[in-house]
Amino acid sequence: MKAICKGAFFPLAFILLVPLMVQAAEKPSAGSGAEVRSAFRPLPLGAIKPKGWLRDQLTIQANGLTGHLEEFWPDLGPDTAWKGGSGEGWERGPYYLDGLVPLAYLLDDPRLIQKLKPWIEWMLSSGQPNGWFGPSKNKDRWPLAVAMKVLTQYYEATGDGRALAVLKGYIKYLAGNPPDWPDKEWRGVRAGENVVSALWYYRKTGDPDALKVAESIFSNSFDWAAYFARFPYPRGIIEMGVKPSHPSHVVNIAMAMKYPGLRYALTGDEHFKQAVYEGLQSLDTYHGQVGGRFGADEHLSGPKPTQGTELCGVVEEMFSMENLTEIFGDPAFADRLESLAYNSKPGTCTPDYWGHQYDQQANQVLVSVAKRHWSTNGDTSNIYGVEPNYGCCTSNMHQGWPKLVTHLWTATQDDGLATIAYGPCEVKTKVAAGTEVTITEETDYPFDGKIIFTVHTPRSVSFPLYLRIPGWEGGSITVDGKTVEAPSGKFHKLSRIWKSGDRVVVNLPMRLRIETRYNGAISVLRGPLYFSLKIGELYRQIPQSEKGTFRFSQYPHADWEIQPGTPWNYGLIVDRDALEKSIQVKTRQVSSIPFAQSTAAVVLRVKGRVIPSWTMVDNSAGETPTSPAAATGPVIDLELIPYGCTRLRITEFPTVNPK
Repeated sequence: MKAICKGAFFPLAFILLVPLMVQAAEKPSAGSGAEVRSAFRPLPLGAIKPKGWLRDQLTIQANGLTGHLEEFWPDLGPDTAWKGGSGEGWERGPYYLDGLVPLAYLLDDPRLIQKLKPWIEWMLSSGQPNGWFGPSKNKDRWPLAVAMKVLTQYYEATGDGRALAVLKGYIKYLAGNPPDWPDKEWRGVRAGENVVSALWYYRKTGDPDALKVAESIFSNSFDWAAYFARFPYPRGIIEMGVKPSHPSHVVNIAMAMKYPGLRYALTGDEHFKQAVYEGLQSLDTYHGQVGGRFGADEHLSGPKPTQGTELCGVVEEMFSMENLTEIFGDPAFADRLESLAYNSKPGTCTPDYWGHQYDQQANQVLVSVAKRHWSTNGDTSNIYGVEPNYGCCTSNMHQGWPKLVTHLWTATQDDGLATIAYGPCEVKTKVAAGTEVTITEETDYPFDGKIIFTVHTPRSVSFPLYLRIPGWEGGSITVDGKTVEAPSGKFHKLSRIWKSGDRVVVNLPMRLRIETRYNGAISVLRGPLYFSLKIGELYRQIPQSEKGTFRFSQYPHADWEIQPGTPWNYGLIVDRDALEKSIQVKTRQVSSIPFAQSTAAVVLRVKGRVIPSWTMVDNSAGETPTSPAAATGPVIDLELIPYGCTRLRITEFPTVNPK
């Protein structure tokens, strides 16, 4: 079966031929001197600060659910066991902090930093003599894996040595106790999350126990490398007639994408590297969706554009792509990261960040409390609100944007810097010979393809700068008035002596392109953005009395259903060989609310016709008609806007003839 998600990830045969950056070993600061293979070295939280529209987006998040959730959501309330109370003491506290910690320090927000203190202080004081930490009621290792990630970020932002002490104690605990990573438990299938923090701790301290723990975890937990090499789900679980289980669970898979990569970093065994690429190829082939995600409304559900993807799966896949880019130095992973961040992440949240979905759909024409063809999820899974379907996404959604910012740049093994994803920001770090440099990045990307870098340094300094050129299009790079063409899908290296005020301009032409999807439908892309039909959105606040909904009247939030106010069943009229003639591009300044429908920064105008046979089935758009589909009525003008600006949408379009 051919891959149907060509734009989301390169076909395997092509990826393996792309020249990657030289794999280098990152040596720890002290200790055993053992090596951990990594093309890039991550920068600490705080080295990169958001600017422009990206800072606006993080500010929206701070003013929305992330900045207020604990004030009214019982699971994070005053009685949480993660503050010493008797309430919820499993994953929700750490999940929330995994996003709140980086958000607070990226914005240097005193209110959020103050909000963090009770959580962090209690966590730092919770360590036991044997190294275990966290709520005494919790006996499960899984939530501590998330809490470790919280402590690593907190330490990077503050330098508080108590965080290292807690991590040291828990590493000692894991090293000194028998493996406890059963395949049938969350802590077993997600055991690799501990390895992320263990390798971070090893890079900081050189403590050999960290590598011992990492190696033990991979030897005694679910073998994800074998799973990806022999992918067992060529269809959704409903079509296969199999029961849902941990290996078909969206969040487990999204986390596990990076685990073979981490094993490669530890061992250098090419088998594990190959497993990463094979796994992603299988997911795209059998379950690929637009926006870099895969169909898994809780469990694997196939490629139909009405199958959903859980929000937790999106943010965890983003984190996996960030890790894999650093390990392998392959720009394809960063391409996928941008696709997730700039499409799937905003498309499943309200523009003001006061509501989110559990499941999003590529073709989403009704948001309501109703039954749909989900693998296992409930009737509230696609409404926008505080806790649709289940509260895991309510607590875990917050890491997406902040962690993207912390991974926009990375250090290289030759004492330089590399761009991973593009967005307005400023990076400040030391390069060759310990010279501190600051680079400002001015851009409206992904809405525009011009990116301007300005170097600030106290003295002239020589270091390499690697600029990622996306796989979807080559570009040009201008330095000192000289322009060179840069081929797609590679890092372009600039080696020179830099002086303060030097500017580099990257131009990515942002040409329109078409991607073939399920049933021969098409999706329209410009740069990393997918474009969806602009549908009239009629919001209705769901009364609190209706089944499965939550509303807190003292906050600017409600649960919402959204009815279509305009027709959605259109096919597009496009000439694949002359897209610029078929589609007009209109741009405007990026709004302070970047992903609102009414202020979309890019609008595509294209012609289409109604397809009468394409109707709603089981509260979703029906089966996508095979292209070219039978259409009636006149040719009309349609508007497509970025996927992330829509709450109702058609993103996979049948094609129709003009007559």
